[in-house]
Amino acid sequence: MAKTVVVVGATGGQGGSVISALLGRPGIHIRGITRNIHSPKAQTLAAKGVEMVTADLDNESTLAKAFEGASVIWAVTDFFEPFSKHGPELAMEIEHNQGVNMARAASKTTTLEHYIWSTLANPMKISNGKYLIPHFEELLKKTTFLWVTYFASNLLLPLFLPNKLESAGKYVWLQPTPPTTPVVAVGNQEKNVGIFVSAILDHPELTLPGKFVRADTESLTKGELLEIWGRVTGKPTQYVQISLDDFDSLFPQWGREMGLMLKFWEEVGEKSWSGEEGILSGNDLGVKYLEGVEEAFGHFDWNL
Repeated sequence: MAKTVVVVGATGGQGGSVISALLGRPGIHIRGITRNIHSPKAQTLAAKGVEMVTADLDNESTLAKAFEGASVIWAVTDFFEPFSKHGPELAMEIEHNQGVNMARAASKTTTLEHYIWSTLANPMKISNGKYLIPHFEELLKKTTFLWVTYFASNLLLPLFLPNKLESAGKYVWLQPTPPTTPVVAVGNQEKNVGIFVSAILDHPELTLPGKFVRADTESLTKGELLEIWGRVTGKPTQYVQISLDDFDSLFPQWGREMGLMLKFWEEVGEKSWSGEEGILSGNDLGVKYLEGVEEAFGHFDWNL
């Protein structure tokens, strides 16, 4: 009998990557969760054999129903949509509640064997115990924390896209930290996240119980990231550091949020992706065929 793998956010970049990596694997039935099963992306997945169901991350009962019979659950919360609508304080509360709802629903799923949480770092430490997953002792035994690092596609976003300064004839990157700021990148997350999830499922003896996996393809600096972008696009570039306040004034609210993340990386470097014993890498899990930053940049439509 096929095992059911439930993918939260099936039509998103990470969820879609997980589905792509698992489609066609023998003995697996994929159930995708989305808010609108009639959307074009949902219909495309359904045509490929994915069982598409609706559930609301803000409603535990809908999640419990969607998780019924699941052997594996891949979970991710939504921060960016509530952040853009309500600002940081309410977005944090919403994301926290979503995490709690999924944890509670998963802990009640009697068939569950593996719970994979897509996150940025150890929820227990960075949130001062805000997330409740560690308090579900039985669920923790079935949990792998997947740390997803910096997306190559972030440079498509307005606050990370180099802008042409006509008078200089260069594409200027205005950033609130120096070019030496380290960046651990996952490359093309729409391909690579699923590859990591597939490897996690292949190696439960390594990834359980409660282990941490860091999904990345390379470690760069901000300056090197811009150099790669210029090489791929063929555009002349210039890195210009500005203050966090100026960055926030250029990109209100988002500039402060993302700028603080960059300042944190500047201060602690790669330690921002450490702090746990025995963090597993792609090499530990035998991960292959990842798409790095430069290759991902080559696939994007930059509209310059």
